[in-house]
Amino acid sequence: MRSFWACRRLSFWRLRGASAADHPNPEGEAKLAKLLEGRVAGKPVHCINLRATDSSEIIEGTAIVYKGPGGRLYVNRPRGGADSLRRDDILVTKTVTSQLCNIDVVTLVDPLARFPRGFVNLGDFVPYAKPGKP
Repeated sequence: MRSFWACRRLSFWRLRGASAADHPNPEGEAKLAKLLEGRVAGKPVHCINLRATDSSEIIEGTAIVYKGPGGRLYVNRPRGGADSLRRDDILVTKTVTSQLCNIDVVTLVDPLARFPRGFVNLGDFVPYAKPGKP
């Protein structure tokens, strides 16, 4: 009986992840497109150096954008949980090194209650730079 419920739970999380990927957030996609306007995508990377990032911005229900040196933006579309991203969330990362990688989990904390309300599983980081900048 225990394995039956474990399978049901696993199926639920698989379906939940698939439905989030199948139903993109149009408002979030439009905001991300505007933010990336005039920039060129580079080759995705697995990790970014957290010490070199100036700030981060949540694109509601879509992605997390990390601002790096020279105006470079790193867009991370989480593999799981992106639909739960809210622009006012506090992002909490627990890393062992100064790198944030695609295998890391970011906890979402409610800014008013200061209580964890979810998490996202990060994906690859896609760098975006203005043309003419390496």
